[in-house]
Amino acid sequence: MAVVDTTHRGARTYGNWRRPTSPGILGLGSVGTAVLLGGLIMVVITVMVAGVLEAVIACAVLGVLLLAVTVKDAHGKNLLTRSSTRVGWWVNRSRGSNVYRSGPLGRALWGTYQLPGLAAPTRLSEHTDSYGRPFALLYTPATGSYSVVIGTEPDGAALVDQEQIDIWVADWGHWLANLGDEPGIEAASVTVETAPDSGTRLRREVSTQLDEDAPEFAKAMLRETVLRYPAGSSTVKAYVAVTFAAAARPGAKRRKPDEMGRELAARLPGLTAGLQATGAGAAHPLSAQELCEAIRIAYDPVAATLIDEAHAAGEVPELTWPDVGPSAAQASWNGYRHDSAYSCTWAMTAAPRGNVQSGVLARFLAPHRDIARKRVTLLYRPIDAARAAAMVEADLRAAEFRMTSTSKPAARDTLAVRAAAATAGEEASGAGLVNFGLLVTATVSDLEKAADARAAIDNLGATARLRLRPVYGSQDSAFAAALPLGLVLPKHIKVPAELRDKL
Repeated sequence: MAVVDTTHRGARTYGNWRRPTSPGILGLGSVGTAVLLGGLIMVVITVMVAGVLEAVIACAVLGVLLLAVTVKDAHGKNLLTRSSTRVGWWVNRSRGSNVYRSGPLGRALWGTYQLPGLAAPTRLSEHTDSYGRPFALLYTPATGSYSVVIGTEPDGAALVDQEQIDIWVADWGHWLANLGDEPGIEAASVTVETAPDSGTRLRREVSTQLDEDAPEFAKAMLRETVLRYPAGSSTVKAYVAVTFAAAARPGAKRRKPDEMGRELAARLPGLTAGLQATGAGAAHPLSAQELCEAIRIAYDPVAATLIDEAHAAGEVPELTWPDVGPSAAQASWNGYRHDSAYSCTWAMTAAPRGNVQSGVLARFLAPHRDIARKRVTLLYRPIDAARAAAMVEADLRAAEFRMTSTSKPAARDTLAVRAAAATAGEEASGAGLVNFGLLVTATVSDLEKAADARAAIDNLGATARLRLRPVYGSQDSAFAAALPLGLVLPKHIKVPAELRDKL
């Protein structure tokens, strides 16, 4: 009898991330190929009607246009995209759209501290779920969506067996896959925020538990711990925002907040229970007060100490949704100044190549000494099973077209066909399909430390095998998108994402 040793197994790896593509000639997508063929037809017609010189000019214009589309940088951005971004930034700056002033002396007519940019039209209401827990419900009229924010307390991977970590990762994958089967869900996001610890919670805990009859040495040691522990310590908070469509089905009438609150009251317990099995710890929906405090601190980090001291004194700060925004904010080409801090936001342009282990983002999510506040947000858009099958098959056909369009296919095209075939096979066997992205925001209290924060993010991105690019020209929008507000970015873009993927 042969004995098989199963105690030493290799570490489990993850990968095979695919960027959706469309078939085309010379690396162009479907739309780019149509432009190429249409341009060639126009050149032929120009030769027949106008003459050779005019045809040469038209051919030169077509060549310049194709070069602007096909030549891309390391982040996959072509010249046309970068130029349009630069022009859009110039237009917004000339209009003064990058400057925001609120409050009684601000530019807003209503005199409140309303959120700027994409989050300005959001409306907040509070409801109670079937467990009797209050939860905040955010309504975004521009996109017709409702968002619920869930607060979690991750257990972390310290002193946890690898088998348990693998189970957590598998349950997280199941939770994301099940979102595609949930009716009305449009998007989900996970925000992990690290910030300095003010020490007020520790001080309150020690003061309430301290025994006056204890030895003087023990009391002195506790007092010294309360005094010195907050220096250099950090807190880690995690939020999960789930976004639902306001309309029950396409073409239907949008539901009001009360109707949506009654429906989500019965669905929230299931969502929070599923999160607890993923290692997220105790999950609970944020109340309106908790969400107001989180957003207020994000725009004005100095308010964190005041809010913590108020809670330590047994008081609840009076915050309403129209008063959580900054009193002053100004976006620049590569940064965003808001109240007492300065932030810069990066976007992921390429997922890790090859296979990675479950702890690939551990150092990326951990606190860093050069960054006062760091916010990492993973954006997910679940795809229902009906659309997922068509998407993976179209992606497989596009990869096969690129490989067979030349007699000597590149190694990258061959590997792309294998990856697309593996994705199609996994989807056919019941796996879910999710579009995902990543935003990371680094916030510093002193503008002179911005260069150190940028260097730290570049180094952390390399350790996580991520390709990051600053969101040039849209720092204010990217900052709002990285907050736990449930904003669906593709719905705020005038050019549909489906059309951009085919260029």
